Amino acid sequence: MPDQSTTPSGLSRRGLAGAAVGVLGAAAVVGAGAGEASAEQPFRAIASKGRRPRPNILIILADDLGAADLSAYGSPDIETPHLDALAASGVRFTQGYSAGAVCSPTRIALYTGRHPGRIPGGLQEPIGQANDRDGIPPSHPTLASLLKGAGYSTHMVGKWHGGFLPTFGPLKSGWDTFYGNYSGGLDYFSKYAHNGLYDLYDGETRVEDPRYYTDILTEKATAVIRAGARQHRPWLFNLNFTAPHWPWEGPGDKAVSDELTTRLRNGDAQALFHNDGGSLEKYKELVEHLDRSIGKVLAELRRTGQDRDTIVLFASDNGGERFSYNWPFTGNKAGVNEGGIRVPAILSWPGRIAKRQVDDLPVTTTDWTATFLELGGASPDPAYPLDGTSLVGHLFEGEDVPERDLFWRTRSGRALRRGDLKYVRLNGTDRLYDLAVDVREQADLAKKRPADLAALRAAWEKVDAGLLAYA
Repeated sequence: MPDQSTTPSGLSRRGLAGAAVGVLGAAAVVGAGAGEASAEQPFRAIASKGRRPRPNILIILADDLGAADLSAYGSPDIETPHLDALAASGVRFTQGYSAGAVCSPTRIALYTGRHPGRIPGGLQEPIGQANDRDGIPPSHPTLASLLKGAGYSTHMVGKWHGGFLPTFGPLKSGWDTFYGNYSGGLDYFSKYAHNGLYDLYDGETRVEDPRYYTDILTEKATAVIRAGARQHRPWLFNLNFTAPHWPWEGPGDKAVSDELTTRLRNGDAQALFHNDGGSLEKYKELVEHLDRSIGKVLAELRRTGQDRDTIVLFASDNGGERFSYNWPFTGNKAGVNEGGIRVPAILSWPGRIAKRQVDDLPVTTTDWTATFLELGGASPDPAYPLDGTSLVGHLFEGEDVPERDLFWRTRSGRALRRGDLKYVRLNGTDRLYDLAVDVREQADLAKKRPADLAALRAAWEKVDAGLLAYA
């Protein structure tokens, strides 16, 4: 059952539950084809029956999807029946966080299980150009390399964004196969990246495919799932969509792609940021097409009989931006307010995790790394200690998660959450918020509670002292 203990300041560790559940659509989730709404229940672990098998691990990342951009999380306009069904099949977390406020830091945190600032590549927000410094060093253990050492096959399709060739890449960091892009923003048709370079690869070999990128990734993903059914060992599959990241191109927007790509080739370095395009309707189209695509991948998992052997995580790499729906949070992508780091987080493992559950436990990217390593029977390298906390005991034995701080750092901001208290520094000013009653971070308690502010600031500075400094 959810832990109801209190922090040293007397705040309930789950005090935000009521606010978070209420604003993020916890009243009901409708499963695709279910025909009726089913009320969610507070999370409770299923009693263990014998030895738990090592699961296949499917991690699906959306790109720049906001905290409330799914209908399961309260979107008033966007319909996501397939992801709603995934939520109905397992547990929906109301307090999911990304480890970074933009693409590269979060992905590096997921792949390494550590704060982004522990390696030079994690200091880039995001990694934009190829060099021999900014990326995950091939010598650094990763989720893939550690699971591979424990007998898993490892695969990635989609956006890597952990460093460029020839120095960095998935195949150098433990993944057996890779098909996708190395950069961040990518045109959905031409496959040119915002740095002006073509960026579609099968492994480390450039390939051509003019089709809509989300559809290509879906096709490749279903092939990985099919191949997994034919092998006799568990697999890790990182499926990293670029949707709904800019440019604002749906499946029928080849003409928009042609215009933006021409501008990019003619020297307009800002073309793919698409500041002169997009709309709420176009964003809705991108997210709903992503939902249908994920539905196809999950259908293949069921068709091949692997669904009960596979734990599935769906999340976003950071908060949403321009057209995203982040209500009730303040801020968006690139900031350390809740809107920049709150993300959807859905976990499903039929038969091992009960259906239609909601969990108010605060969880972050590096927790998932630690969790999947433990489930896969892989031990972290003691020379590279993890910064996340495994949730295995909580998810499968009903254990309380030990009290821990959640930490964020960007070039322009800092944040640390302890219980329901959150310390934030923005524009050089320290602030303190009680998320249990002020999820919008509007009531600054810094002057009313100076001791709490000092304690959280000192905790942030202690972690920061062990990280690399920004140049």
